[in-house]
Amino acid sequence: MRSMSDYYSAIQLRADRWSLLREATDALTRTTGEKKIVKLRSEAEQLFEALAPIEAYWAFPGTAAFDHLRREFAHHKYEDLAFAVRRILRALTSGAYRRRSIPLERDDTETDELEDEAMLSPEARALSKPYFEILFVDSITEHQERWLRNSIHRMRRSEDQFVYEPLVVPSVEDALIAILFNHNIQAIVVRPGLTLKSQNELPILTRFLARAGDTHELETLPSENYSTELCRLIAKVRPELDTFLITDRSVEAVAGLNLGLCRRVFYNQEDFQELHLNILRGVQARYKTPFFTALKEYSKQPTGVFHAMPISRGKSISRSHWIQDMGAFYGPNIFLAETSATSGGLDSLLEPHGPIKEAQELAARAFGSKQTFFATNGTSTCNKIVVQALVSPGDIVLVDRDCHKSHHYGMVLAGAQVLYLESYPLNEYSMYGAVPIREIKEKLLQLKAAGKLDRVRMLLLTNCTFDGIVYNVERVMEECLAIKPDLVFLWDEAWFAFARFGPTYRQRTAMNVANALRERLKSAGHAKAYAKQTAKLENADDATLLKTRLIPPPTARVRVYATQSTHKTLTSLRQGSMIHVNDQDFKGEVEQSFLEAYMTHTSTSPNYQIIASLDVGRRQVELEGFEFVQRQVEAAMSLRRAIATHPLLGKYFKVLTAGDMIPAQHRESGIESYYDSEQGWNDIWECWARDEFVLDATRITLVVGSTGWDGDTFKTKILMDKYGIQINKTSRNTVLFMTNIGTTRSSVAYLIEVLVKIAQELDERLDDASRMERLGFEHRVKNLMVDVPPLPDFSRFHDAFRSDGDTAEGDIREAFFLSYEENDCDYVQLDSMPADLEAEGLELVSASFIIPYPPGFPILVPGQVISSEILAFMRALDVNEIHGYRPDLGLRIFTDEALKRHSAARKSR
Repeated sequence: MRSMSDYYSAIQLRADRWSLLREATDALTRTTGEKKIVKLRSEAEQLFEALAPIEAYWAFPGTAAFDHLRREFAHHKYEDLAFAVRRILRALTSGAYRRRSIPLERDDTETDELEDEAMLSPEARALSKPYFEILFVDSITEHQERWLRNSIHRMRRSEDQFVYEPLVVPSVEDALIAILFNHNIQAIVVRPGLTLKSQNELPILTRFLARAGDTHELETLPSENYSTELCRLIAKVRPELDTFLITDRSVEAVAGLNLGLCRRVFYNQEDFQELHLNILRGVQARYKTPFFTALKEYSKQPTGVFHAMPISRGKSISRSHWIQDMGAFYGPNIFLAETSATSGGLDSLLEPHGPIKEAQELAARAFGSKQTFFATNGTSTCNKIVVQALVSPGDIVLVDRDCHKSHHYGMVLAGAQVLYLESYPLNEYSMYGAVPIREIKEKLLQLKAAGKLDRVRMLLLTNCTFDGIVYNVERVMEECLAIKPDLVFLWDEAWFAFARFGPTYRQRTAMNVANALRERLKSAGHAKAYAKQTAKLENADDATLLKTRLIPPPTARVRVYATQSTHKTLTSLRQGSMIHVNDQDFKGEVEQSFLEAYMTHTSTSPNYQIIASLDVGRRQVELEGFEFVQRQVEAAMSLRRAIATHPLLGKYFKVLTAGDMIPAQHRESGIESYYDSEQGWNDIWECWARDEFVLDATRITLVVGSTGWDGDTFKTKILMDKYGIQINKTSRNTVLFMTNIGTTRSSVAYLIEVLVKIAQELDERLDDASRMERLGFEHRVKNLMVDVPPLPDFSRFHDAFRSDGDTAEGDIREAFFLSYEENDCDYVQLDSMPADLEAEGLELVSASFIIPYPPGFPILVPGQVISSEILAFMRALDVNEIHGYRPDLGLRIFTDEALKRHSAARKSR
C-alpha cells in the first residue's frame, strides 16, 4: 500500500483506498487458513481506518453505509461485504450513484443493471437529472441528522430538474475541508450552533485549510459569529457556490455583517420547502445556457431558408450525391443549428440584446469581471481589440518582449510608442521566463524622470507564460499604480482561463486581483498604510523606490483587461475566446471606442456553434470547474512525481522544477520543487501566496536533450509519428506537456509508458553502438545541452524611429509601413555579415518581424537594430520554421538612404 505522503491528492487517495479495499475483501471470500485471514483482516482494518475520516465529507456512500460495511466486516460476513464494496467502487468509478440509488444488499438482479450503467449512451446520460450534494454545517446528533435527511427527501418532486443528497459536518473547519475536497457540493446551508475546530487530523485533508487563508483569527471571535464568518470564507474560496444562512439572531444584528455571497438568510428555523426551492433555483441560475438553449430551440423550428448559407438545415448536403460522407460524419444537428439569422429567438454578436447578451453577462459573473465579450476568432483578435480601444497614436505602452505576436501587430495598428521589457532568460533551455517587477518599475521611473509619465497608457504582460511562469499579479498592479495611478493593465491569459476555478490559482488572475484591489483601495486601513509609506519615502531616490514594495494611492484607478483563449484550457470549440473587463473608467471613457474596435475586428458572420460552446463552457466551469481543475492539477503532479522517481527515466529525461525555471531571488518562499523524493509533497499554497513568480504545475517542461534529439524532432518524429502523442511547444532541448480538464489518469499512465519505452530503446541502442556511434551520440547531446547559444536581449530601436534618446520607446508602426516600399529595403545573408557588427561600425536595421519557431516570439521587430548577439543566436538556430526570414535572400533590412530620409522627416515634424 502506497504511503499517504506519496499522494498529492486526497481524491486519488480515496479512489486507491477503495480499490485496495475491494481487493482485500474479495481475497477474504477466497482465502482459507487462519494466518492468511488474520493478515487480510489487518489490511482491511487499516483501509477502513484510512477511509473513515475521508468518507465523512461525501454523501455517497455516506457514513451510515460505511458503518454498515464495518459491521459486516466485524461479523465476518465476507461475501456480503465484498459485494457491497464492489458495488460502491463501481458506482464511484462510473458515476452511477449520480443517476440512481445504489442498493448494497446482495440481489442477483442488480448486477447487470450496474454493468449497463457504465455503457449508457451520451443521449441517455443527457436525459438523466444532474446530481449534486448540499452541505449542512451544524453540530447535531445522529438522530437529528436522520430527521434532517428525511425532511429534505420529502421535499423532492418528480418535476425537479436536479436531484441532490444532504451531507452534514459539525464545524467551520470541516465545512472548509468539505468544499475544497468534495467537488459534488453545489450549495451550503450554514446553521447556528456550529463549532470551530475539526476533529479530523488527517494531514492530506487538514492542509486544505491553508487554501482558505489565515483562519486563526476566527479563534478570537465569539462563537455566535462563526456562521457569518464561514459565509465570508466560502465566498473567498469557492465563490461559485450558493450559501444559505440560517440564524436565530435579529435582522439588525445580521444586516451589517459581511456575508460574502450569501444567497439568502432564513430566520429561526428553515422552511424546508422554501429552502429546497431556493437550492434548486440557485443551481438553475448557473445551469442555464441562454444562447445554447435558444440555438437548440431554433434548430427544431421548421424554417424556409431564402438567405445565405446553403448548408443551413443541411439541405446542400442531403441533396448531394457526392458529399454525403460529411453529413454522416457530423450528424444532422450541427447543420440544423447552422444559420445566419439573428431573429427567431437568436441574437447578434455585434449588437446583442437577447440570449447572447445574457450569456455574456453570465460569463462575467462566472469569471469575476464587470463586462465580458465573446470572440469567435481567437485571442489574437481579442488582444488587438483591447489595444485598439485603449491606445492612441503616440501613447507609450510597456510590452513584454516575448509576448504573442498578436500584441506586436496590435502595437502597429494602434500606432503605439513601444517600450519593450526584458524577461529573465533561461539560456540553458532556450526559453525566457517573465519580466521582474524591478524591470517594470525601473522603466516607469525612467519615463517619470523624462517627463513622459503622462503619455504612458498601458502595461501588457502574459500571465501565465507559455512555459508556465505565473506573475504575482497583485504585486505588479499595486507597485505600478503607486508610480502611475491610472495605468491600464492588459493581461494576456490565453493559457490561464482555467485558473479562476482553482482557489490556489485564482489569487493570481487579473479579475480576482482587480476586484480585491478595488475593495482594498476604499478601506481606511489602506489609506493609513499609504500615508505612512508616503511620509517615509519623501524625497526617496529611485534606488530606494526599486527596493521598496510600493503602495498605490487610495485614488488610484483600477483598469484591468484580460483576454482568454477559452478553447485552449476550457470547453469550447476552436477559436472560442473571451475578453474580460474590470475598468472603473470603462463606461465613461472606453466603452464607445471599445465597441468600435470590437466592430472592426469581429466578423459580421460569427460562428454560432462557437458562441454556443462558450455558453456551455461557462455553465460547466460554474458547476464543475473546481472538480475538473483539481483533477487537472492532480494529473500534472502525478506525472511530475512519476518521471522524477523513475530510475531509468532520470537517465534521459528531467522535469524542470520551479527551482530550474525561476531564479532564487524571485522565489521568496524558498520552495524549489513541488515534489521531493525524500520529503514528499510541498504545499504549493505558500509559494503561490508569496513568491514574485510561481510555476504552473500543469505545464510540464521535459528536458529531452540527453536523448540526442532536439525538441522539435522529439515532438514530431518520436511522440507524434510513433506513439500518437500530441504536444505543442518545444525549445532546443525541451518539450512541453500540458494537462487540461480533459486529461485522465489513463493518459498520464500511457505517457509514462511511452517515455519508459523510449528510454529502454535508447539503452539498447547504446549497448549495441560502435565507438563512433557513441561519439556521435555524445556530440549531439553536448550540442543540445552544453553548446547552447545565449538568448539575445532586445537591442534598441534605431534613432529614426525614436522621438529622443532619453528613454527606449520606439514607433513600430512607422517602421512597419516604411518597409512597404521595396526600394527602401534590401536583403543581407547571415553568413555575409561580420560576427561583431558593432566593431565594424555596421548598423543594420530590421524591416520585418523575425519569428523563429521555437521559441515563437519575435527576436527582431521592424525598426530594431540588429545586434551581434541576435546575429549569433540566429546563426546557431537549427529550427525549420522562421517567419519573416527568407533563406534564399536573407534578412530584410532598411537601406541607409531610407533611414536617413525618415530620420530627417521625423525631425522636421
